[in-house]
Parts: sequence; C-alpha cells; structure tokens
Amino acid sequence: MSSALHRLPLEKPIYEIEDRISQLEAAPVGAQEQEELRRLKRELVEVQKNVFGSLDPWQTVEVARHPNRPKTSDYLSLVFDEFVELHGDRAFGDDPAMLTGFAKLEQHKVLVVGHQKGKTLAERQACHFGCAHPEGYRKAMGKMRLAAKYGLPVICLIDTPGAYPGIGAEERGQAQVIAESMFLMATLPVPIVCAVIGEGGSGGALGIGVGDRVAVLEHAYYSVISPEGCAGILWKSVEFKAEAARALRFRSRDLKEFGVIDSVIEEPAGGAHRDPRQMATRLKTWLVRSLRSLVTQPADQLVAERYEKFRKMGVFLEEAAS
Repeated sequence: MSSALHRLPLEKPIYEIEDRISQLEAAPVGAQEQEELRRLKRELVEVQKNVFGSLDPWQTVEVARHPNRPKTSDYLSLVFDEFVELHGDRAFGDDPAMLTGFAKLEQHKVLVVGHQKGKTLAERQACHFGCAHPEGYRKAMGKMRLAAKYGLPVICLIDTPGAYPGIGAEERGQAQVIAESMFLMATLPVPIVCAVIGEGGSGGALGIGVGDRVAVLEHAYYSVISPEGCAGILWKSVEFKAEAARALRFRSRDLKEFGVIDSVIEEPAGGAHRDPRQMATRLKTWLVRSLRSLVTQPADQLVAERYEKFRKMGVFLEEAAS
C-alpha cells in the first residue's frame, strides 16, 4: 500500500520537501544539485522539528494512531530477544488484542504484556483494533502471576483506544476484570514497568498500566476517555473531538507536569513512524535503565512505593473544620 495513503495533513510540508529530495536523488546529480540536496535535507530537519514540536492535542491523537506507528509486535522483535508467546486465559478463550509472553531484555528475563492492534485490515479486525475483551485481561493476570512465581519483572506496552465495549464483553465482566487486574498489579511483588507507545485510552489502558515506572512516548496520549467519547458525552457530537482533546490535557508534557507519569520518551524527528528502529532503541534504553533501578529493591519496598505512587495522584480539597 502506498505511503501516500497514510499521509497526515499536518505532515504536508514535510512530504513536499521529501518528494523534492526524492526527485533530485533519482536524477543525475551535479554540483548544483548536490548543494540543493544538502540544503533541502537541512530544511527537512528544521521543518520536522517545527511541525512535531507544535502539535495541538488532536494532532497528537492523529500521530498516535498513525497506521505506520510501531506496534507491540514491532517492539517485540526490535527490543526483546527470544520472545515466547503464551496463550489463553484458561477460562474462555485467547484474546488476540492482548499479547503475553516471556522474553529477554539484555540480561533480564521478563514477562511482556501488550496490546496488539494489528497491521493489515484483517489483523486489525481480528484484534478488534486493540480493544481487549475480559479474557485478554484475565490472560494478562494469569501470566503476571506466573511471572511473580518465578520472580520475573513485568513490562507492559500500552496501545489501545479502550477496552472492548460490546455486549459480550460486558456480560463477561469487563469492568470487574479490569479492576481485578489493577488490584493485582498494585500488589504484585516484582518490578513492573509500563510504557504507552500509542494510544492510552480509558480503563483499557489502565488495566495494564499500574507500574513502578510509567512512561509515555512523546507523541502518544494517555487519557481517561478518547476524544470522540468525551465529545459524544459533553457536546453530544463527535464533531467537537478537537475541543475535547484540548480539554482532556492528555499529552505527554501535560501528564508529566501533573505527576501522572514518570518519564517522557523522546521520539525521532518526524515521529516514531518515520524511524521505528531508533524509537525502539530509545524505548529499550529507558526500559533497561528502569529495570536496573528496580530489580535490586526488596519486594515489600516495591509494593509499598507503588501503592504510594498512585495514592498521591490528583488534587484534593479539604473543608476547614467548623
């Protein structure tokens, strides 16, 4: 499929320069053309910095949803070694929207849990576009307990617009199982490191988002609800999704300021979809650094600090005693 089909409107000035560079590189190149190429490449870097350095909230959502943005499956091959997938929840079925398995991250043996959106249309439909069912979260919980049994750290890669909202999912206890997953992660006696790699929507994201260290990629978002869902509730129309995005304050810079996350992982120039390998290297560096600071801590200290980390989030107003 042509990459032109995946071009975002905000990237138009970038693609215009890239097209000019491609035309020059495809033609015979003299001294004048070489100089023009160097000038265009310098200009491209500046334009990328300007465009992606000033994204508004809705544009951030568009970048987070870019079809070419690296998925959990991409990071499994670029960041980890010897991944072995584990299937099923031992109760209902195997949810393809939730990937789980053992892997190696440099010297660390870990359990990886992550949302999977799929790449082709068939894969996306099979994965329900990254929206996990209750059996997906039960699968994740079962594998986390297994990791705790063997003393392995847990790494969660979050990329979902939200948990699946269908009748079947509700009948099988969607809200209950997400709450159970959050409770389990709050008490799990091994290090937990979480990273939002694309979309971090609602309880579907938080269901695997309770960790000792939580990071968001620079152009990802992490929110209590999707912009479309918020617009539908408050404005009764999805047309107000941009206004909802501004009101939600869900960009990485906002989340770091509010103390909701610990780190922002910088993306390559032009976004993660332009250089997945470099993005994977930056994610790997953060994961390894986080694990090094956690694996030496006693289990009871990990759990206590994790509990306090999430308890102190938010702003509370107390009435003065009368």
